[in-house]
Amino acid sequence: MRVDYRGGGRYAPSPSGDLHVGNLRTALLAWMFARSTGRTFRMRIEDLDRVAAGSAQRQLADLAELGLEWDPPIMWQTQRLTNYDHAISELQDRGLTYNCYCTRREILDAPSAPHGPAGAYPGTCRNLTTVAERAHIDAGRRPAIRLRSDVTEFTVSDALAGRYTGTVDDFVLRRGDGIPAYNLAVVIDDNAQAVDQVVRGDDLLSSAPRQSYLATMLGLAPPTYAHVPMVLNTEHKRLAKRDGAVTLSDLNAAGVDTPHVLSSIATSLNLADPDEMVTAELMLARFVPATLPSEPWILDPADLLRH
Repeated sequence: MRVDYRGGGRYAPSPSGDLHVGNLRTALLAWMFARSTGRTFRMRIEDLDRVAAGSAQRQLADLAELGLEWDPPIMWQTQRLTNYDHAISELQDRGLTYNCYCTRREILDAPSAPHGPAGAYPGTCRNLTTVAERAHIDAGRRPAIRLRSDVTEFTVSDALAGRYTGTVDDFVLRRGDGIPAYNLAVVIDDNAQAVDQVVRGDDLLSSAPRQSYLATMLGLAPPTYAHVPMVLNTEHKRLAKRDGAVTLSDLNAAGVDTPHVLSSIATSLNLADPDEMVTAELMLARFVPATLPSEPWILDPADLLRH
């Protein structure tokens, strides 16, 4: 039974190409988590980075073909640059940022900070002198802007992983090329869309502590999370276009219609018997988070082509 609730969930694809079966599965899960708890379901196109022409429209069409519906309007990140600038300015005014001139190679080659977590930014530029900063500027380096964190870790609540504590370092808010960083944009956008439940692939679990910490620094309430198992290929690597017919259009072209794709996804989530034809609405009616598989779906695309 659905309940009346004011919060929201969302799906936020990057329009760098067509969605594959793993993306579609995660979108369905995000939609079911939201709708089963009476939440709104928002769509956001994260188009700050590389964009393939027409991919956003194809992504939306594929999601609609599966039976997903969302609450308008659709948010486009490229239309929200001033919102990110305002958030960075607020943090700058509070002395919570600094300029970083490090290249990726320099960061990789730098020793870790004493007692710092593995992989954390070591704080090379945290306390640059005016002379050192001028030298970087004179050398033509364009700075990224980093958050001046006062913690090394933060704990989030995840519906599937439980309480998760992860690294928080001085992460980037705006890249050297002027593009707002993902960790900033996602926090600002989730707040703007009244999203209080984030459902996404479990490869992003480690980024949740940084984002939740940033939300608290901006006076925002962090969302709850559900990081769901991903779809992997037979080599147990992230599913990708190179694995063959894994997008809806490619599968349709190979003779696998959308109902069979949806059936395979539903079966992988324990929401249908093998080869049972279901709709997204029927999946929603059967949805119980506790019955979801805890392991990745290992998918051989050839199995889909046998339908």
